[in-house]
Amino acid sequence: MWIRSLITPPLEGWKQLDPDTAQSPGSAEAALRAAGAVIAAIDGVMAGEYTRAFCAVRPPGHHARPGSAMGFCLFNSIAIAAKYARDVHGFARVAVIDFDVHHGNGTQEMFWDETGLLYASLHQEDFYPGTGKADECGKRGRIINAPLPAGTDGTSWRQAYEDHIHPGLQDFAPNLILLSAGFDAHRDDPLAQFNLDSTDFVWITDKLVALAKETANGRVVSVLEGGYDLAALGRCSAAHVKALGKA
Repeated sequence: MWIRSLITPPLEGWKQLDPDTAQSPGSAEAALRAAGAVIAAIDGVMAGEYTRAFCAVRPPGHHARPGSAMGFCLFNSIAIAAKYARDVHGFARVAVIDFDVHHGNGTQEMFWDETGLLYASLHQEDFYPGTGKADECGKRGRIINAPLPAGTDGTSWRQAYEDHIHPGLQDFAPNLILLSAGFDAHRDDPLAQFNLDSTDFVWITDKLVALAKETANGRVVSVLEGGYDLAALGRCSAAHVKALGKA
């Protein structure tokens, strides 16, 4: 019923789905195209058209739950794409790394008891949507959460990745890496309280591309999530794409 309702949007005006999420006449097509873009990127990687891709899509997706929209998100594009990569293309191990400042509760929920899928997140603790505690590990131990306090700078953020996320990714040895690339951890973003800059996003992109070269033939598909200061979002996205494009 939820999906049927979502893909039959209002003919005019707005329909409020939750306190943060509204739907306009064009929302359903935008959400379907966003999910389709990530699936098309995976198909392109598998066809050898390219090794890495960035999907500059809206709306974002990582808060969308199996049965409801949430937090500006209608369909969980990256979770859909991860299951597609596993079920259609036969990837045995697909990892989603989420560096949006908000925890991707929808992705975690969808991966909680799944085989062959890993979800890892760096995010601001005690913050929207209230999930992502360090002890939330999933039924199969394939959830890795690294919550960090408000005010976290790039040095602490990078260390948290090195200490809490990278070892688990190495052990998992993903065949495909997907990125929930949120840039709202930037110091200029109005919706959060991290103090990162574009060099931090380049650093984590470089780390994940290097890992992909070790375990996944270099395959990385990145999906835009949050980012609410438009100037910072533009700079960070451009730096991220440049890092993805390195040989």
